[in-house]
Amino acid sequence: MIRKMFEAGFLRDISETVATRLVLIVLGLITSVLVARLLGPEGRGLFAIAAAIGAVGIQLGNAGIHSSNTYYVAQNRALLPTLLGNSLLISLGMGISLIGVTAVTFTFYPQIAPLEGALLWFAFLWIPLGLFYLLLQNLLIGLEQFRYYNITEIVTKVLYGVFIALLIWLHQVVVEWVYLAFMIAGVVGIIVLWRKLMLESGPVNYSWSIFRQSLSFGVRAYLVALFSFLVMRIDLFMVEGILGLEATGHYSIAVTLADYVYMIPVVVGTILFPKLSAMQSKQEKWHFTKKLLFWFTPFIALISFLAALLADPLIRLLFGNAFVPAVEAFIWLLPAIIFLSINTVFMNYFASLGMPLITLYSTVFATGVNVLGNWWLLPELGIAGASIASMIAYGIMLLISIYYILYKKPYQEAEV
Repeated sequence: MIRKMFEAGFLRDISETVATRLVLIVLGLITSVLVARLLGPEGRGLFAIAAAIGAVGIQLGNAGIHSSNTYYVAQNRALLPTLLGNSLLISLGMGISLIGVTAVTFTFYPQIAPLEGALLWFAFLWIPLGLFYLLLQNLLIGLEQFRYYNITEIVTKVLYGVFIALLIWLHQVVVEWVYLAFMIAGVVGIIVLWRKLMLESGPVNYSWSIFRQSLSFGVRAYLVALFSFLVMRIDLFMVEGILGLEATGHYSIAVTLADYVYMIPVVVGTILFPKLSAMQSKQEKWHFTKKLLFWFTPFIALISFLAALLADPLIRLLFGNAFVPAVEAFIWLLPAIIFLSINTVFMNYFASLGMPLITLYSTVFATGVNVLGNWWLLPELGIAGASIASMIAYGIMLLISIYYILYKKPYQEAEV
């Protein structure tokens, strides 16, 4: 079964994408250290704020269209020219609208503007550019062009590093130029993606009806992603509010390490979604999902077990003895990651069926459970209580998914 999956390219795509993510982590760490050392704390802070403005703008402006791009182009590649044209219009329309609203707000209330001058406008400009980059990436994912997607990611990261080196050589290391280097690397990525997609597509066109369909799917995907993010991150804010900054620092290390373990399920989901969406039969989708779960569940359990064994020496080595309290929290997070990883497969399976409302209901309910669990357990158990609350929340999400499959039987074809 595993050999057949590898021959079909599924496991090869996963292994290549995981390797790419590891390379990106290393490259990102190197450039982050360089930028921090060259700009100093104040300059690094300004860069972080500018990056956050762009990221928030992209998050607010995408409306889940990136997910619908993957879904619809995987189902029907003939839609690629239309989805390309719509992506361009959405990026310009949403990006310029967000820039206008934010610029007017900062003009009338300058005291709340986090930046000023060229750096602020660079951050604004990245919103439509970054949004377009995101939408193009997801079209490429929908076409299952994962190798090209991975190469583009690495090229843009390396290019950014080269631009930083050039700024050092020219003695022009100021925050505005560093952020502009980041933007130029992104624009190169956009050009590369656009050229590749145009070769796959042909002449670009636009469609209001396709946009409405994309928005309908995208809004549901957006809300699911939003509440999934809240389930995964709201405990960090509650730890800060209830236990203070020192406990938050300890728990943030546990969360960071858990994110590294969860990187593999994220990659699996990224590759699984377009593959399932391209399948026409519900039974075919469910059969493939079951085969995947057969080997993926013990695999992620094994990875989590090894992470638990290495947690104490790894945290002591990387972060020092001051962060040893993070060990217990990380170990309690690992069962939560196993539950979340299995449910990630289910959620991508549900998304390939058209994003039924169960995907939203389960994440909203799990968010509430996580909040109540943290409120109850943090004062009693410390940061381990936050991990246990996450474990309960993710476990409930998984149980809801299993219940939906067992009793609703979404894999059955509709009777004609």
